[in-house]
Amino acid sequence: MANRKTPFSLKMRVIHRYLGYFLAGIMAVYALSGILMIYRETNFLKKEAVIERKLEPNLTGGQLSPKLKMGVVIEKQEGDLLFFKNGTYNQKTGLATVKKMKLPFVLEKMERLHKATTNSPLYFLNIFFGASLLFFVLSAFWMYTPKMPVFKKGMYFAAAGIVLTLILVFV
Repeated sequence: MANRKTPFSLKMRVIHRYLGYFLAGIMAVYALSGILMIYRETNFLKKEAVIERKLEPNLTGGQLSPKLKMGVVIEKQEGDLLFFKNGTYNQKTGLATVKKMKLPFVLEKMERLHKATTNSPLYFLNIFFGASLLFFVLSAFWMYTPKMPVFKKGMYFAAAGIVLTLILVFV
């Protein structure tokens, strides 16, 4: 029996297939969280949460911003109470009260998928997922030989996808 080599295109198809099955769950979560990210500047699915933090007394608006991790512009002052958008700060007691609109726990965690940085464990998942999607793009071109009509039609669809994306990015 002769030693037969598996063609490269067949290897690509097999890897593409099983990686696709593996990534199906990841893609579903990314798709849902990506749709959720579209509404991040609205209150869609969010509930109001009141957060109280004990800070040092006698802080100014400029000192409050880094402590509360938000931009604080003092709108008015009544006695010891400083008022700013969505909150108050008592200069005498140091108590800051902030109202925030927050997603439910699970949705908040899903949203973090798209906000991961190099300091997050999600960073590795994002790198793996991005590299896998890039592999999907490239391996798709080995599904059919270039002589087949379906390959040529696929090139038109790929070009249309690139053009549509570029139009929407620059509009």
